[in-house]
Amino acid sequence: MTEKSLGRLITEDNQMKKQAGFTLVEIAIVMVIIGLLLGGVLKGQEIITQAKIKNLENDFTGITAAIYSYQDRYRALPGDDSRADKRFIPEAGATIPKGDGKNGIEGEFNNTDSDTVESRIFWLHLRAAGLVDGEPSSLDQPINAFNGITGVSSETDKIRSDQTAKKMGTYIGFSKIPVKIAIIIEARSDDSNPNDGSVQTDKTNPDYITGNIKDAGDINLYFSLI
Repeated sequence: MTEKSLGRLITEDNQMKKQAGFTLVEIAIVMVIIGLLLGGVLKGQEIITQAKIKNLENDFTGITAAIYSYQDRYRALPGDDSRADKRFIPEAGATIPKGDGKNGIEGEFNNTDSDTVESRIFWLHLRAAGLVDGEPSSLDQPINAFNGITGVSSETDKIRSDQTAKKMGTYIGFSKIPVKIAIIIEARSDDSNPNDGSVQTDKTNPDYITGNIKDAGDINLYFSLI
């Protein structure tokens, strides 16, 4: 091998080493960027989750305030108000349905089939009074932050069949709530027991990590108005 050939080989070898070293640096930079992006995505997801939880809690607070305002104005419970047809001027060709005045909101909180059930009339009464957003003639329940239904009822036997649910009285219900979200809300607002206290679920488990609740995916979450 000539001296010239040997020099060429050494030069090529040095170039390959430089290229290999540069590639490793590039990989390291890419890995750092990916790590930063993943961290940003995870942080963004956490911010979104916290915003949805706060939205749910604000819904409870806002609906509670609307109910108390209605009772203060009219001495009646929205949805159950037996004189609602005399209080509000309906749109042309429409009527204002009334409740039976028996001091409770009848019907499941997430009933979407009947136009005469009090749990749906409830929303029309609040809208007619200007206490919540929406068309004054609409019976539709609002959609919550987790794309479930937000509703109100006094029928505690529709929560569960046990006696503890009866302590809820009139309650605000939210459907399609992920179990992990329910755990957070319970810890912030109540006793972390899904079938007791002022925040309950449609499951009979004494905690959130055993039985059928841990694999339930989405559940109904109830806030007592008592």
